[in-house]
Amino acid sequence: MAILVMLIGVVLLFLLIIKFRLNTFVSLLVGLFLGIPWTKLPTVIEKGIGDQVGHLAIIFGLGAMLGQLISDSGAGFKIADTFTKHFGRKYIEIAVVLTSFIIGLAMFFEVGLVILLPIIYAVAIELDLSFLYLALPMAVSLNVAHAFLPPHPSPVAVASILHASLGHVLLIGLLCAIPVVIIAGPLYNHLLMKIYPSVYRKNVKIEVLGTIHQPRIKDQLPSFTTSILTATMPIILIIIATVTKYILPNSNIISIILQFIGEPDVAMIISLLIAVFTLGIRRGTRMKRIGQSMENAIKQIAMMLLIIGGAGAFKQVLVTGGVANDISALFIHSNISPLIAAWLIPALLHFCLGSTTVAALTGAGLVAPLVAGTGISPILMVLAVGAGSTFGDHVNGAGFWMVKEYFGLSLKEALATWSVLTCVTSVVGLLVVLFMSLFI
Repeated sequence: MAILVMLIGVVLLFLLIIKFRLNTFVSLLVGLFLGIPWTKLPTVIEKGIGDQVGHLAIIFGLGAMLGQLISDSGAGFKIADTFTKHFGRKYIEIAVVLTSFIIGLAMFFEVGLVILLPIIYAVAIELDLSFLYLALPMAVSLNVAHAFLPPHPSPVAVASILHASLGHVLLIGLLCAIPVVIIAGPLYNHLLMKIYPSVYRKNVKIEVLGTIHQPRIKDQLPSFTTSILTATMPIILIIIATVTKYILPNSNIISIILQFIGEPDVAMIISLLIAVFTLGIRRGTRMKRIGQSMENAIKQIAMMLLIIGGAGAFKQVLVTGGVANDISALFIHSNISPLIAAWLIPALLHFCLGSTTVAALTGAGLVAPLVAGTGISPILMVLAVGAGSTFGDHVNGAGFWMVKEYFGLSLKEALATWSVLTCVTSVVGLLVVLFMSLFI
């Protein structure tokens, strides 16, 4: 019954958003039908919104301000201009995919997206390319790294549940992730361009990314070194913290300080302060003007945060209402392949709940007995769960709304591009894991 209510709720969600332009707060109605006491619904809704927006609000807000400063100072244009001279149109997609994947090893999907998109946006404008042509492969690279590979929290937690070696998960995960990124990234990107060419429009205006300024006198621009170091400072701080975590003991004072600095929220604050100095004060810009730029950046992301909060509320209602448990119960006594089960359960959970982490951890807990009972490699089970947890990102997921707003897509375009792409990524991931099972 809970599954039926969930399906009706998802259909209703699509109808309200697409037809009537309402948002995901339909979760209140779904919660009542799932049997959640009406007196507890506000608490459930608040928890869902808080869990979803609490962390993202800081990242989005600081990221928007950092991106605006990069844009207003001309640093984004300087980076784009330098990149285009070195890689040109022919190899720029490869450069974007490789860079995004490396960055994705150390950064959350949301953080990587917020930091990289202003640069990708500037490069697309400078080369007169479609923004989506570069943005989609970049997002695939970040998404695959986030779902498949340690030290990201989800694969680390799943590896712990399934008693798999983190080192082996990282090694085999890299071997699996590379073909997935290539197939779901550049190869599928070129196929989509032929199937849906209208979405690959040029000179798209994306409010949350600001306006790329192209000064008439290029000597007025900050240097490339200043521009790239300031733009990637969050990445640098997070990567340093990630590396030292495995080199220095946890009790080491240097490690403790670097771990603190490398926390995404702290790294973004430090990076923003550095940007205020290097791209603003140092170049003679008044603090009043800098403040106005940052204020405008915050205004541009306000509605997106509300929409993402609604998606979090809907997810929490479904979890509290027992949908995850009911879906899982369908597969406990099934006779399907352990690897397929390890993919299918989190795939359905992610499609229904919109949370990669909830889907992965719930799925891992349910398929854990299959590892001991069948002798299947726990490493491959971890990767199968990771692949499943990315399936079918749509209107009930925060990632979907991020992509829609940051990529400048309509709802229909986001469903036809990003939602389908996450399905492709997930299925390709499963196929690669099944292929690896022939040798492991």
